[in-house]
Amino acid sequence: MKVSEAVESRRSIRAFLDKPIENSTIEALLEKSARAASGGNLQPWRISVINNESMDKFLEFQKNWTDPETPEYDIYPKGLKEPYKTSRFKVGMDMYSLLGIGREDHEARTNQMLENFIFFGAPAAFFCFVDKQMGKPQWSDLGMFLQTFMLLAQEEGLSTCAQEAWSMKPESVKEFCNTEEDLMLFCGMSIGYEDKDAKVNQLRTERRPLEEWASFI
Repeated sequence: MKVSEAVESRRSIRAFLDKPIENSTIEALLEKSARAASGGNLQPWRISVINNESMDKFLEFQKNWTDPETPEYDIYPKGLKEPYKTSRFKVGMDMYSLLGIGREDHEARTNQMLENFIFFGAPAAFFCFVDKQMGKPQWSDLGMFLQTFMLLAQEEGLSTCAQEAWSMKPESVKEFCNTEEDLMLFCGMSIGYEDKDAKVNQLRTERRPLEEWASFI
């Protein structure tokens, strides 16, 4: 698969098959992903993989989560302006429309959102942490690392979904992963084989035209 093909075919998958993945496959993808660009070669990412028995234990563990936790950061800026506000609103409406969930059906919308916290049924996942000392440049390094992983997974025939939603459950995740105190939880990553029969996986988000966000000086 060419890089351009991996970029074009990659999507956020929100329904996975119950088909296991070997730890060795994930390990190889992580090692290759570590070649992602990293300012000063800091390589600020810290990864905790859950798979096989640890996934079963995690899903059982998270059933006990009841209390709200303090999020690590705001996933979206407060007072989001245009055109970003419309883009965010539209992707949500497109997904719920595809699933036949009405705007006023708050219970169904909540249930769909909660699928995040079982990794949409993916058999494997990882959590991405970063040292609290790090700043915005190192956060951009995380993005490059994560994108590299997702493209390599696509080449491998695997699907993924990067999930900032996990930043809302840092205390529980850190407890389960026995994470060092000086690390913050940035996101989760679902990994598995796409359920091609699931309606939600038909969603393909739009991109704004090039002329709206790029100029040649």
